[in-house]
Amino acid sequence: MNIALVGYGKMGKLLEEKALERGHRITVVIEPFAPQGTNTAVSGAPICKTLAEAGEGALEKADAAIEFTRPDTAPDNIKALAGEKIPAVVGTTGWLARLDEASAAVNAAGSSMIWASNFSLGVNLFYHIAAYAAKIADPFPEYDVGGWEVHHNKKADSPSGTAKTLVERVLANMSRKTQVLWDALDRAPPADAIHFPSLRVGAVPGVHSLFFDSPADTIEITHTARSREGFAAGALRAAEWLVNCPGPGQPAGKARLGVYTIDDLMAELLG
Repeated sequence: MNIALVGYGKMGKLLEEKALERGHRITVVIEPFAPQGTNTAVSGAPICKTLAEAGEGALEKADAAIEFTRPDTAPDNIKALAGEKIPAVVGTTGWLARLDEASAAVNAAGSSMIWASNFSLGVNLFYHIAAYAAKIADPFPEYDVGGWEVHHNKKADSPSGTAKTLVERVLANMSRKTQVLWDALDRAPPADAIHFPSLRVGAVPGVHSLFFDSPADTIEITHTARSREGFAAGALRAAEWLVNCPGPGQPAGKARLGVYTIDDLMAELLG
């Protein structure tokens, strides 16, 4: 499968490494902040400053693009990729206020996209576990619910997209919790609220914890990312699924059309 990388920061470089390990090929890298004089990636793929520049030949060879950039650039990247009919895997977080706009562009162009707040397969299993835990804890009001998340101090958004999705799953499975408080509190939270603050420190790849706490004991569910490899592996798995690539090192098939989320991929994997 031929892959275009949109974004060549830490995630982009890791995606390149893992894609090559899986037998795929990087056709082009889009990175506006690439150092002057750097025109090829580790894989030998050309580095272009913009999608328009890549569209002069390198982009059209791609079966799929994997986009990890910033919240302010992701929607326009999605629309540009849709215009070139390049299926897009979007791992950037913090841009979902423009999801409808981006989705409309993908559908109008007859292209495809899969997006997620977190492509880690472990995190997505964590979502399922947390949702089930919330459902069975709901009839027990003595167990209050809350949590927290920690990420590295370079992360651009807070709370994380993963935290937002996690809390959405919990709220959907609890009748006695109807809102979330993300900020620091100088007051007691309402009984129907989940308090879920964020911490940004050091180089932490990501920790998300959910607590069910009673006067007698605490049930804690935590996902800890040891590295970004889980995100890269999941994004590559999503790209293979989006373009019907049968496996590592295999050519792409006919791409799915439309807008998908990681839930669509997980539903298939979980049967």
